[in-house]
Amino acid sequence: MSGSGAREAVFPTRQSLGLMKTKLKGAQTGHDLLKRKSEALTKRFREITRRIDEAKRKMGRVMQIAAFSLAEVTYAVGGDIGYQVQESAKQARFRVRTKQENVSGVFLPQFESYTSDSANDFALTGLGKGGQQVQRSRETYARAVETLVELASLQTAFVILDEVIKVVNRRVNAIEHVIIPRTENTIKYINSELDELDREEFYRLKKVSGKKQRDAAEADAEREASKKDAEAEEKGNAASEAETHDLLGDQENEDVIF
Repeated sequence: MSGSGAREAVFPTRQSLGLMKTKLKGAQTGHDLLKRKSEALTKRFREITRRIDEAKRKMGRVMQIAAFSLAEVTYAVGGDIGYQVQESAKQARFRVRTKQENVSGVFLPQFESYTSDSANDFALTGLGKGGQQVQRSRETYARAVETLVELASLQTAFVILDEVIKVVNRRVNAIEHVIIPRTENTIKYINSELDELDREEFYRLKKVSGKKQRDAAEADAEREASKKDAEAEEKGNAASEAETHDLLGDQENEDVIF
């Protein structure tokens, strides 16, 4: 029988058929929307993957330049300036703020770096000697931190998109391979049962109509037979009356007048 696969437990009626068709249409619409969402997220995911690769390559070059610049500062100053930096820095000038980006209903956090011009605690650093190398090293490390912030933003979006794409793909596969086939099998089952009921109803009506026709024919035959019997009985009664009149001879004798 058609619709013999996995289906929902429903009673085969016209109402159930309409509900199943509405559910199938909704499932197909949802599948199309989720498929488009998955394609858009996958496209953005590939773009982020490419940008992460570029950022990591850039990070390697920047950190290499920063390490050489620190070596130059150490050579020019003649000692470790870490203590001087820690003592002179009172508040951070390099800061990070966050914002959100909406990608097909998924909010991705983005980190954006900026420099605060309210205070410059490094103004007197390297004033004695090595000031040029210190300034160049500070700018190099600022670019390195900016690259780190960009890389952190991309990797955060990468992790979020990876999880969301897995969830969306699972939903798409569930709708495509479970919900839609099961609903279609249910619709086929309901249609087959309704067709069977229609055939049974047609056969029943045909049998009832044939029975009525046979009963009508039998009734007509009985009426004809009754009519013939009545006519025969009337003819017999008329013949018996005629014989009775002839036997008495009343018709040939004339009336006697006294």
